[in-house]
Amino acid sequence: MRYADTSSGLPFMKMHGLGNDFVVIDQRGTDACVTSDLARALGDRHRGVGFDQLAVLENTPDADIALTFFNSDGSTAGACGNATRCIARHELDRAGSAAMTLKTERGILQAEDAGQGLTRVNMGEPLLEWQDIPLAREMDTLALPIDGAPTATGMGNPHCTFFVDDISTIDLAQFGAAHEHHPLFPERTNVQIVQLIGSDHLRMRVWERGVGITLASGSSSCAVGVAAARKGLTGRKVQIDLDGGRIEVDWRDDGVWMTGPTAHVFTGYLTPEFLAAL
Repeated sequence: MRYADTSSGLPFMKMHGLGNDFVVIDQRGTDACVTSDLARALGDRHRGVGFDQLAVLENTPDADIALTFFNSDGSTAGACGNATRCIARHELDRAGSAAMTLKTERGILQAEDAGQGLTRVNMGEPLLEWQDIPLAREMDTLALPIDGAPTATGMGNPHCTFFVDDISTIDLAQFGAAHEHHPLFPERTNVQIVQLIGSDHLRMRVWERGVGITLASGSSSCAVGVAAARKGLTGRKVQIDLDGGRIEVDWRDDGVWMTGPTAHVFTGYLTPEFLAAL
């Protein structure tokens, strides 16, 4: 997946974690430079490849690889848990390793083989103070002054979590779009609606800022696990059922660990004509 130049096309991978899909471009050893324009063009599901997030791989002296994330609208994202897990799986298999480190805007993240085809990533400590999430002003992050008293959590990107009795009664497209741009979130926010369905077992749907409804979200899952534990609804280790499948979140002393499956769908090439048209 590495080219010395892009004159014959730029290679990419299509991957997904529980249906949360990504395009991955490896800039190591290339003269490629991914831009917001390229992200928007690639994110178009009719004229591009289509994705929820774009992940760019680069070299770094601080970890095994460095990751930068773009949303499908061309904006950047500070974290993307499912993409991090998918890329970690690919790199672990490529190197024949059991563990590795990845540098993101969150810092240095650890990843490891969890067995049975699963991959585990430490997404770092949750951000619980209003200024770190960030929110527009000082307030209790456990219960925001918004109808439904949602909980705010930072996982490298902001999250707003609503616990409800029955998520099937909520129109997520309308609800998510309305709250993504709430004035309490100056950088916009991811929105989750969550229902407790059993002991340490949650059902969640997610609206991602800059994307819309997605089948899954790793960072959102981590935020929901933290929020549920803070509210006393669950313990610190939970199973979360998303539209795309199940993920496990474990809030430990050293960070929030997320475990789940990954899929490498195909490898392709962006043509020089496509790149030149940007």
